[in-house]
Amino acid sequence: MSVRIYLDHAATTPMRPEAIAAVADGMARWANPSSPHAQGRAARATLEEARARIKASLGWTGELIFTSGASEALWIALNRAKVDRRIVSAVEHDAVFRAAPGAEVVAVANGAVDRNALADLLAAGPRAIVAVQHVNSETGSIQPVDTLRAQTVEVGSLLLSDCSQSAGKLALPDADMIVVSAHKLGGPPGVGALLVRDLAMLEPVGGHEFGYRMGTENLPGILGFAAALEAGSMDDWPTAMEQRVDFKNAISRVGEVVSPGSQCSHICAIAMPHLTAAAQLIRFDGMGFAVSAGSACSSGTLKRSRALEAFGVDEDTASRTIRVSFGWNTTPAEIDAFRHAWLEIAHDAARRA
Repeated sequence: MSVRIYLDHAATTPMRPEAIAAVADGMARWANPSSPHAQGRAARATLEEARARIKASLGWTGELIFTSGASEALWIALNRAKVDRRIVSAVEHDAVFRAAPGAEVVAVANGAVDRNALADLLAAGPRAIVAVQHVNSETGSIQPVDTLRAQTVEVGSLLLSDCSQSAGKLALPDADMIVVSAHKLGGPPGVGALLVRDLAMLEPVGGHEFGYRMGTENLPGILGFAAALEAGSMDDWPTAMEQRVDFKNAISRVGEVVSPGSQCSHICAIAMPHLTAAAQLIRFDGMGFAVSAGSACSSGTLKRSRALEAFGVDEDTASRTIRVSFGWNTTPAEIDAFRHAWLEIAHDAARRA
């Protein structure tokens, strides 16, 4: 192909033109927002205006702490929350497990967090923070976060939801803390936010961001973050819906759409018969398509995805699963082109099997 087709938006999505322009403008606002002089005060005013813009775009009425991205936001929430325990769902992103080593793990059943198992864990000990992602980055499965908050509130615990894959695409769920990443929604990399219902839920550490985060704020990135949210909307993200439905139907006739639980429209996990995920990625890359594996790669060795295993996907299917993810600039023609390429590779693999 003379033009490559990018279908790995769950990893990172291209910056919107409005976000690129906003970052360039922010580069001219070089003063430290914490400095007391006129330039610093001007930078502070711009930062606070951007904070308000982002909150308005997300429909969030609580507090917002700017971070370097989702991983830092998760670390702050899981390590600074005023609780005694940490509980995480079995299908959380690896960043959650890195931020909360030794956390208690709640299983999923039929694609969703097992509410009975969560209730047992909550009843078994003191106050906890419970981390439940909104959309899974490998399968697109949507967790019923809204229905879980009553369980946590009832026992005085806190609910944290990683919305890296859903913010700007779906309405935010009802949670005490929410994690957002700018580069997943058309903003720049290196900036994110922790939304907090009440800052009193966290132990302060001093420094910037009301004393809850150390490090000078990334003003250019923050301005790009705000611009990306304002440029897009939840209505325009799931574009080319007809082509996506046709795509899944075509895959289902030959292979398998791995879809545990409720599904979002912008992430699709698909398993091809007779060909490993690693082999598929090589073929697709050579044909000009950027997609990713449903299993994580580590040190050059393809390992079974922890999330797919927790969702109950068998080892053979998991080994053949890749992820296709769509973005704000994905076109119907790109989806159709990948569908034809996938079917071509699948039929070729079947003939050779």
